Amino acid sequence: MIKVLLAEDQGMMRGALALLLGLETDIEVVAQVAAGDRIVEAALDARPDVALLDIELPGRSGLDAAADLRERCPDCRVLILTTFGRPGYLRRAMEAGAAGFLVKDGPVEELAAAIRRVLAGEKVIDPALAAAALSAGPSPLTARERDVLTAAVDGATVADIAARLHLSPATVRNYLSSAIGKTGTRNRMEAVRAARRHGWL
Repeated sequence: MIKVLLAEDQGMMRGALALLLGLETDIEVVAQVAAGDRIVEAALDARPDVALLDIELPGRSGLDAAADLRERCPDCRVLILTTFGRPGYLRRAMEAGAAGFLVKDGPVEELAAAIRRVLAGEKVIDPALAAAALSAGPSPLTARERDVLTAAVDGATVADIAARLHLSPATVRNYLSSAIGKTGTRNRMEAVRAARRHGWL
């Protein structure tokens, strides 16, 4: 049996996926979590073969959890399943060690086949998204610029961001200014929105 961990914050969607995958004769859902910060702990307990992760989860993103799984559960293959088919997300998922990336509007048979394929060592990527990611190019933001924009998401002040990231206010202003320039926007909130739209955050 292929043991699967499901990470999905919407209860109805999580239940439906578990039910549908459970109808497959060779797949068993061994763990279900609703928050990103519970993924690694659940994987260490259940030892799944494949972790099926959403990206936008409370507590921690599925992309961050994927990177942790690669380190702490190296035998577990990660398959990202998301509503948000953004080129930047695909790139970040691959950098985090994900073996596959699918959008949620595909048929469940395709999902079951993708689980089998990633377990067999293949990469499974939504073809339309792969083409979009290639044409979009890599994120122009540095890791630190991403950190500063992420910290600015909730409207935090420069002083708040500086304290949170252990940087000086002047350094935070420099990173914000650089990120605003790279995203072609007028202020930090526009930069946050643009970066999210491209999947860079």
